[in-house]
Amino acid sequence: MLKTITARTVLSTKGRQRKLQFRTLSFWPSDKPVPNATLQVTGVVGWRREGLVYKKNEVFLDIVESVKSSNVFQSVLRCDVTGKILMKCFISGMPDLKLGLNDKIGLEKMSQLKSRPAKSGKTIELDDVTFHQCVNLTRFNSEKTVSFVPPDGEFELMKYCITEGVNLPVRVLPTIKELGRTCMEVNVKVKSVLGSKMFALGVVIKIPVPKQTAKTSFQVTSGRAKYKAATDCLIWKIRKFPGQTKPTMSAEVESISTIAEKKSWTRPPIQMEFQVPMFSASGLRVRFLKVWEKSGYNTVEWVRYITKADSYKIRC
Repeated sequence: MLKTITARTVLSTKGRQRKLQFRTLSFWPSDKPVPNATLQVTGVVGWRREGLVYKKNEVFLDIVESVKSSNVFQSVLRCDVTGKILMKCFISGMPDLKLGLNDKIGLEKMSQLKSRPAKSGKTIELDDVTFHQCVNLTRFNSEKTVSFVPPDGEFELMKYCITEGVNLPVRVLPTIKELGRTCMEVNVKVKSVLGSKMFALGVVIKIPVPKQTAKTSFQVTSGRAKYKAATDCLIWKIRKFPGQTKPTMSAEVESISTIAEKKSWTRPPIQMEFQVPMFSASGLRVRFLKVWEKSGYNTVEWVRYITKADSYKIRC
């Protein structure tokens, strides 16, 4: 039985699945494929000991993605995602696991990618894909599924990057006006493009202000805002940010004019932090996770997604 942490099954996810293609493929810690031939002959693999027994057999799979984004006004200059699939396996015996991602998985060489026609927008292209040594590359090539005998406990199954087709869950729309040399008006709107039943957690927006700031006043429609002198920033925090909402923050900033001031203040970028549960910025999705073991015991498989901001910067 495949479940998510929020009791929604992965197979019930809405929307058309996009095709998945790998640009580069390697193994960790070495680049040498480790087929499961040893397991087939002897029943032994180097990363898993024999005789493991659990009363309750469970598999936990987390897809964790970090987003880097650089924006100027409303234009995205750079956007990429680094992701990894983390697993915790508490299952008996020598099980064989099969993981299916999206609707199809393709493996292409760089020469084939260069000669391939431009994508239609429905394909996920993952760069620098790296598998744990337990993954059977031969079976991956023939069946287009990630097949492996897992280590016991926690391990990193796979990591990847994506530089195209990234879905940004949150957008920041700032407007900053300098009213003379000592006054500044700040207006920030945050737009969530998530579905109405989804939300972001731990949202923090940091708006830099001049070092000589002496007085600030705020108006917010959600969360709390304050001035932090130690970092010369206005800090706006929203604990839970529902999808399809547009909270705003307005602030007036007054600074002290000094004689030593010779050049205008260079404004650093606005920065943002957030975490979005049950959301994949790359579009990577789990179709199925199957466990087979000769004793035929039942297992429960849990799948969870989380996307977080790594470096999220906005210039205006």
